[in-house]
Amino acid sequence: MPPKKYTLPSELPDGWILTDSEKKKWRIGKIIGRGGFGLIYLASGDVHVPVRDDTDFVIKVEYHENGPLFSELKFYQRAAKPDTMNKWKKSKCLEFLGIPTYGGSGLSEYKETRYRFMVMDRLGTDLQKVIEENGGQLRKPTVLRLGVVMLDVLEYIHDNEYVHADIKAANLLLGHQDPNKVYLADYGLSYRYCPNGQHKEYKENPKKGHNGTIEYTSIDAHKGVVPSRRGDLEELGYCLLHWQCGTLPWRSFLRNPAEVQDSKAKLMSNLPDSVTSMSTSGSSTEEIARFLLYVKGLSYNEKPDYQFLKKVLSGPGLQGPLDLSRPRTSGTSRPATQRIGLLAVLEVKRSEIWEIYTVVTIL
Repeated sequence: MPPKKYTLPSELPDGWILTDSEKKKWRIGKIIGRGGFGLIYLASGDVHVPVRDDTDFVIKVEYHENGPLFSELKFYQRAAKPDTMNKWKKSKCLEFLGIPTYGGSGLSEYKETRYRFMVMDRLGTDLQKVIEENGGQLRKPTVLRLGVVMLDVLEYIHDNEYVHADIKAANLLLGHQDPNKVYLADYGLSYRYCPNGQHKEYKENPKKGHNGTIEYTSIDAHKGVVPSRRGDLEELGYCLLHWQCGTLPWRSFLRNPAEVQDSKAKLMSNLPDSVTSMSTSGSSTEEIARFLLYVKGLSYNEKPDYQFLKKVLSGPGLQGPLDLSRPRTSGTSRPATQRIGLLAVLEVKRSEIWEIYTVVTIL
């Protein structure tokens, strides 16, 4: 089932002052976004003047009794403190980590109604809008580069006992000042899969089946299993395939979750050919096939080898400005003339890493 919808809050007046839990005051400006749970306002820490249109902050506001913002706050307070993220980036020799910066939070009351709010860095447009403007697709090098960026984000949140559980283009946002930076936002469905180092057990629950965004939710989620690292990676794989190819095999029956689940199971069972057969002329999907093959081999509570997956997705176009232009087409799209003809999967005992070797034959 899709994420639960909540009642949108009534609008707060332009210029309203909010005081967070650290006693810092914030002034809100105009509304720039409406989500499934709340409103997003421009905001500023300078409360004495109107909020400028080029401000670097936003404030998310929802009714106090709603749940998603509370879940997102818990994620940021437990797992995404700036000092923690900076230390982790340094340990991984990374200059950038695509997680928005948390600026504060609190409760407020307006006209006898209580609200919860959270201050965040302002971000730019979301990737879904970019994809729609490009006719539904992105260039292959851009797709692979986005995959590598998201693997860094997922490794960080997984290392801090959380999974995102709702990876999709609408939740990937470009930087407000630097559109070459991409952030994974909206942690309203994030889940603490490993509290205090104890991984949740695998348990199917049909009453909670098909949870999440139906296009991308994992097969585990279809079965009502609580989210895991494996599920996040499976979602990312489906996203990469959709962004590159412009479609997914189950796009025509999204109103039937059971059919979507069966179609995903078929795709995963028939790897790599089920994915490489979706290649279009001049744009092979071999890397995504290898990515999903690795994910298929993971056990529910197994820690992924993120560095190996980054190597799988690495290729030309991973440096320089992010190319979000429309892919070039050379005539009518058709299956690529290459497919993976022979696949050997070798389990290497050291570090329990799966290494995937492919032999490509020319038809």
